[in-house]
Amino acid sequence: MWDRRTGEPVSNAIVWQCRRTAELCDDLKLRGYEDAVRRKTGLPIDAYFTGTKIRWLLDEIPNGQRRAEDGKLACGTVDSWLLWNFTNKLVHATDVTTPAGPCSSTSIPSIGMMTFFQCSTCRELSFRSQIFQRDLRSCRRLSLGRATRPIAGVAGDQHASLFGQCCFESGSAKNTYGTGCFVLANTGRNRVDSTAGLITTVGWAIGDETVYALEGSVFSAGATVQWLRDELGIIGTSAESESLASQVADNGGVYLVPAFSGLGAPYWDMYARAAIVGLTRGSTAAHVARAALESIAYQTRDILDAMRQDTGASLSSLRVDGGATDNRLLMQFQSDLLGVPVLRSAVRETTALGAGYLAGLGVGFWDRPNDIEGLWQADETFHPAMSDDRRENLYGDWRRAVDRSRNWAS
Repeated sequence: MWDRRTGEPVSNAIVWQCRRTAELCDDLKLRGYEDAVRRKTGLPIDAYFTGTKIRWLLDEIPNGQRRAEDGKLACGTVDSWLLWNFTNKLVHATDVTTPAGPCSSTSIPSIGMMTFFQCSTCRELSFRSQIFQRDLRSCRRLSLGRATRPIAGVAGDQHASLFGQCCFESGSAKNTYGTGCFVLANTGRNRVDSTAGLITTVGWAIGDETVYALEGSVFSAGATVQWLRDELGIIGTSAESESLASQVADNGGVYLVPAFSGLGAPYWDMYARAAIVGLTRGSTAAHVARAALESIAYQTRDILDAMRQDTGASLSSLRVDGGATDNRLLMQFQSDLLGVPVLRSAVRETTALGAGYLAGLGVGFWDRPNDIEGLWQADETFHPAMSDDRRENLYGDWRRAVDRSRNWAS
């Protein structure tokens, strides 16, 4: 959030993991807004999303509400802040996919393009439309005044990754393994309103075409491995998690539910807390490390099962990217747990790649997404090698472990 006149930030940035607005979210739920918010935005009410964070900022900033009502403040995600500065304060905008865009994760405007003034959530949180940015298509040339190079592509990070993974066919899906995990599946031109705890979002919007997607967010993936390193001290580097976990043949009945910041999709439990279950005197650091890695795969399956429930379609393969995909033990277990091939992108940073593809389309380097599709390559494919019975037994125990972590802090 920043001052429109000076361009100076009026607060620190807030990351998606911040849970300070959990009580405000609870209040909105108790007042009966949950169904309306999901219907208008495609999102559940959760502290993960931007809307309640904006309300919190306005309450914390001196005279924040009045300054917003007077049109003196602007808010947005990093892309919006960069556009504002690159255009010398001329453009306050974002792409339709970004977390502060009108079709995505503010929990404020509608994916169906309702105006801010029609949105009951805006009125309930005492927002004014002046504080928000206008929306742009994913590919659109923006003049930077005297600058010679235009901005031609803007996208939210996970949506850019979906595009970078060339998931152009309805039903195709990708997972990015980073601090968290973010699974997106292309649903084509049809908006699928999730009943299974997922986010309904815009995948991208190019020209007259809008492609929709289902999204599921895992709050703790690589962050769990960091916890093993920084807090437990059982590994020296994140990469060592694979060698430590490989010292045992299986998890020995140990499950780690990494609800350090609650649980994301499909549970949306702000009050879940991390738990390790199934420990015995024979459990070792290797079992805990293996349970930590496996938790990433289990949470991914949670989301993909929900996607199958929403769409009625089964996954044929999963494209993956992100730093944790270098962990071959994790990738093989992911394939085993899903029962489908896992295709690891030759380019790990497909978020940046997708942004580049969008910019290329925006300046006319390519004419349409299909021109890009042939550029995608996998550097390794992991095939399932686990029996159906073992797969379902392991996953059933995971779900029991999750149940024990739910609502712990409520």
